Amino acid sequence: MRYKILVTGKNDSAITAFFEQITDDFVVLSSSTRYEDIVGHIDYFAPHAFVYCLYNEARDSIVQMLSISSRLMRSNIPCIILGSKEDCDEFQRIAVNVASLVLHRPLSATAIKEKILDFMEQEGLNGDENEDIVMAGQMENQGTPEPMPELRSLEDIMSVSHKKHVLVVDDNPMMLKLIKEHLHEKYDVATAVSGKVALKFLERRSTDLILLDYMMPEESGTVVLEKLRAKEATKNIPVVFLTGVTERKKIKEALVLKPQGYLLKPVDRDKLLEEIAKHIG
Repeated sequence: MRYKILVTGKNDSAITAFFEQITDDFVVLSSSTRYEDIVGHIDYFAPHAFVYCLYNEARDSIVQMLSISSRLMRSNIPCIILGSKEDCDEFQRIAVNVASLVLHRPLSATAIKEKILDFMEQEGLNGDENEDIVMAGQMENQGTPEPMPELRSLEDIMSVSHKKHVLVVDDNPMMLKLIKEHLHEKYDVATAVSGKVALKFLERRSTDLILLDYMMPEESGTVVLEKLRAKEATKNIPVVFLTGVTERKKIKEALVLKPQGYLLKPVDRDKLLEEIAKHIG
């Protein structure tokens, strides 16, 4: 039985610890701090908890949580903040009564895991025995999405980013983490653990480019690309395959659907940025 945890924030080292050290008890998915991405992941991933990893967060990002917290509360999803005492105090001063659990760093990954597990038990929250089935069922039953609230006065919620948006689709959490680290300074990055999650995400959200794993269980990258090309809303989104396959025949098969490009794993950061820049700048 495992808990689904959605993590976001500017503290990359804390987010990395979730992916690398505590995945035995958690199914971890990361999101950019963009409003649309966070709300989309809450809807489609249906996490048991939302973790904000703080590091010198801008006031606007914290104020944004006042809007996101209402979505969390309606779904009984607790908000956990993790950061230095100063960062946590500033968060609580601006976003009053949003955090259900406050974790002050420095804390080891083991200590973070134990505190979150204890909190979930105290709150009576149960994990999923088969998170894939639960995710699929919840996503298929989503209603009409709630519109994004209007921006508050004094530009309190500056959640609209001028960065281009990239959606990364891969069933390997470590690959998602790595690519997000490569891209987050220049692009807004959202991640999806399967083609199904990505397609659901794109029903209500938009992206400028998709990095798509070629080899995935259930639906391969080629199947996902075919579905993208078959829909008016997504047919023109640039798609770049990520593949660990080096066999020439397999590469030719990957190129039949005419993706905008492909990159071999392990992904080189410079080549990744160069490839994306070709298509969206």
